[in-house]
Amino acid sequence: MSRSAATPDAAEHFSPLQIDLARRLTQQIVSGDLAPGRHLSENSLAAEFQVSRTPVRRALQLLVEHGLAEFRAQEGTFVAAAPPRVAPDIGGSMTSDELCHRLLDDYAHGRLPSAWNESELLERYDAPRSVLNKALVSLASDGLIEKRKGHGWRFLQPVSEPGTTEESYRFRIILECGAMREPGFRPDPAQLARLRETHERLLAQTDAQPHAAELFAVGTDFHETIASFSNNRFVLQAIQQQNQMRRLSEHLSHFNGPWHVPSCNEHLDIIAALEEGDIDWAMALMRRHLMQSLTRSAEI
Repeated sequence: MSRSAATPDAAEHFSPLQIDLARRLTQQIVSGDLAPGRHLSENSLAAEFQVSRTPVRRALQLLVEHGLAEFRAQEGTFVAAAPPRVAPDIGGSMTSDELCHRLLDDYAHGRLPSAWNESELLERYDAPRSVLNKALVSLASDGLIEKRKGHGWRFLQPVSEPGTTEESYRFRIILECGAMREPGFRPDPAQLARLRETHERLLAQTDAQPHAAELFAVGTDFHETIASFSNNRFVLQAIQQQNQMRRLSEHLSHFNGPWHVPSCNEHLDIIAALEEGDIDWAMALMRRHLMQSLTRSAEI
């Protein structure tokens, strides 16, 4: 962790996940659940919130900035001796995007049931009804939740069992690399050009991070188009099924950083190899891309 506190205007550079973690810890400090002088261990907090150490480290920086904690060289971060009695405003009021992340993260880690109603969420999360409504509309439009008959909402995708994500990626390595060995594998130059244009346009967006649904659509289009070059309907169907299974995890990863940049660059390398007719190199790049995607997914 940095030995100096973040600058006052640095909050805008913190991700929604990092701000959310800082807010949760703030409530625990203000309520007294985390007593003054308590050591805030990155490892323990990462295990508690089921995230990697990186967002925890950044969240602790925010606590130091707002006087809720202090950093001691060679020792770590500790709850301040006299923390504020009223929770400071960290990162402004909760946005609909932040609430979307909280809902997905809590569901993915078993802290939220698969079905619930709006009054339960308003009681659980400190957010205005207008923000909640916007978050629910966003999640529904992304195909992650739907209204139940009668009242309430439910998640459309079940939470993956431990180890499922790794098994899925290893299956995709077998499937997507093997697809390039199919006798009928024939890359379509026009489709490759279309994929290249889509990825380059996405990378050129520097004014704002693309929406999770857009990133998911670009990713699924890439993998399904490459699979379609095999001219094997069963390969394509299997890839489509895998893509739907990872919808929840892909949306969660969106909140943890601009991971679409390395992913898009890896896709472009594969496209270039296929355009050059180097199938063996494209296979090697696809395997590396999927293994790196698995590593990035572990950061969720």
